Amino acid sequence: MTNPILADWQTPFEIAPFADIKDDDFAPALEQALAAHKAEIEVIRDNADAPTFANTIEAEEAVGEALNKVLSVFFTVAGADSNPKREELQRAFSPLIAAHFAEISSDKILFNRVKAVWDQRDALDLTPEQDRILMLAYRNFVRSGGALEGNDEVRMKEIKGRLATLGTSFTQNLLADERDWFMELSEDDLEGLPQFAIEAARAAGAEKGAAGPVVTLSRSIIVPFLQFSPRRDLREIAYHAWAARGANGAETDNRAIAAEILALREERAKLLGYANFADYKLETEMAKEPAKVRELLMAVWGPAKAQADADADVLTAMMQSDGVNGPLAAWDWRYYAEKRRKAEHDLDEAELKPYLQLDRMIEASFDCANRLFGLEFSPLDIPLYHEDCRAWDVTRNGKHIAVFIGDYFARGSKRSGAWCSAMRAQAKFPKVQSPIVINVCNFAKGDPALLSYDDARTLFHEFGHALHQMLSDVTYESISGTSVARDFVELPSQLYEHWLEVPEVLAKFATHAETGETMPNAMLDKVLKAANFDMGFQTVEYVASALVDLAFHDGDAPADPMAKQAEVLSEIGMPDAIGMRHATPHFAHVFAGDGYSSGYYSYMWSEVMDADAFSAFEETGDAFDPERAQALEEHILSTGGSQDAEALFLAFRGRLPGVEALLKGRGLTPA
Repeated sequence: MTNPILADWQTPFEIAPFADIKDDDFAPALEQALAAHKAEIEVIRDNADAPTFANTIEAEEAVGEALNKVLSVFFTVAGADSNPKREELQRAFSPLIAAHFAEISSDKILFNRVKAVWDQRDALDLTPEQDRILMLAYRNFVRSGGALEGNDEVRMKEIKGRLATLGTSFTQNLLADERDWFMELSEDDLEGLPQFAIEAARAAGAEKGAAGPVVTLSRSIIVPFLQFSPRRDLREIAYHAWAARGANGAETDNRAIAAEILALREERAKLLGYANFADYKLETEMAKEPAKVRELLMAVWGPAKAQADADADVLTAMMQSDGVNGPLAAWDWRYYAEKRRKAEHDLDEAELKPYLQLDRMIEASFDCANRLFGLEFSPLDIPLYHEDCRAWDVTRNGKHIAVFIGDYFARGSKRSGAWCSAMRAQAKFPKVQSPIVINVCNFAKGDPALLSYDDARTLFHEFGHALHQMLSDVTYESISGTSVARDFVELPSQLYEHWLEVPEVLAKFATHAETGETMPNAMLDKVLKAANFDMGFQTVEYVASALVDLAFHDGDAPADPMAKQAEVLSEIGMPDAIGMRHATPHFAHVFAGDGYSSGYYSYMWSEVMDADAFSAFEETGDAFDPERAQALEEHILSTGGSQDAEALFLAFRGRLPGVEALLKGRGLTPA
């Protein structure tokens, strides 16, 4: 029988037939797909005709369909609905896939064909997009080690394979720590928790098979517990467990893995002729060099730390008035910050949450996309990989644009965080294909599901990524959607968060879960005024993580990453009561793969741009100004990686932004 993963998918919109796919199908499908792709590449490599753009560059763009199908299906379920079998497969697949692509990128005959086309580029009549594709193909070959010879070539293959294995182990260790730890709560321990947090704890307890409610390491459960529980002893236990993910000294400990990853990255960079991994990684980003990244981060660090220090004094005084002596601790900050927010802004998250229903916030994100870009969303009844998932047909003027899938709820089989991916990317070559885009989040279940304001921002953020995929309008898949510089990819997502804060959006969609009443104007005003509340804390925990990431890669790889982390935090004067947003042993952005390695700063780099980009709408007096929306789609959302990121932003805004808009947007003033 034909493997259902490799068969022609006779499904609506050719979505993977998840109901027919079994875990035992993945290994044989991958084996066949790798062999098929290898054979396709060999045809290109062994072509007796002289290299041309069509028979070499475009030919590479046209192959790999079977492999794309296998990888998109497997990594979707491995990340969002894992199980022991899938974890075992992922450990086995990672080195195989890495070795496969390492072999292609080091193929001298294929590299020479690409180089031959590159060398004659000035004589070719290429479109701007084709010229971009050629440049990227040549650059990727060189940066992947295609020009290496002998022992260096062999060693590069070994490094890539080992890094793939280590990244998988890091991810699975983190998932195991997050899945296995929970703290049971008695009924008395629920005192002080709002109803939404109690219901989430009960639902988590049922999932874990516990006798009653539990606190887990899911952000949607542990953060409300740290915010609202008056039990300082329990907050301390929960916080230590959260902070210790990946560093528990057992078989899931990630510290040695992180050290080996950093050493291998340094070796990889030096094999390619770079001084260090940061120089190598940032060469293709907007920032270009580590010094510019550090300059941005330190420009923000000063004002952020000053605000955090001032806030710490206030919170310490509040704690001491409760009869708690000693310094403010990391497990105290959120609790007293929440009390302060309620006191200063008269804004109680327990009162706010019923107005932020998940379904209504999804509607809000869709409505903004309709007003800005004319998109319409119709529910689809199709089998997906988990019962929590839902799907929509995305159309414009009656024409199908994309399929959008939302997988919103936390569960033990899903890795932490939130992300967007394309199960199929938009392209016009070798055939026209519309994107299938998925947003994965980790919100607490409820009836109805209620979000914190931070959750709602996350929903809009990930949907901004989805729009980047859905509105893509390029020829070649390799530059489609979010295939852009890492420090540019967060611009559309962070920009879209701004529409959640448009008063008319909340006024329309923030309706009470029980009464259906619209959020009162007084509460709406408080929400918007409190948008920058505790921004010193939020900025410090982020910038500290970004600076540690940069320090890991800008220079010699540290033999002891934890010592290096401590050194960096000491140098910048990290407040004792604030932890890094992502400490090294659970810094999946940096160690689960190369995506954000030496690039965690990119969220802030993009925020500099998004703050200025939204100002373009504000300057018109209309957050939904049609001309600005059309320009945003034309110059940024539809263009993918078809041009240099800086050129795209300049085309939209007419100039590059400074850090001032970011500091103003965060309510921070220069130190």
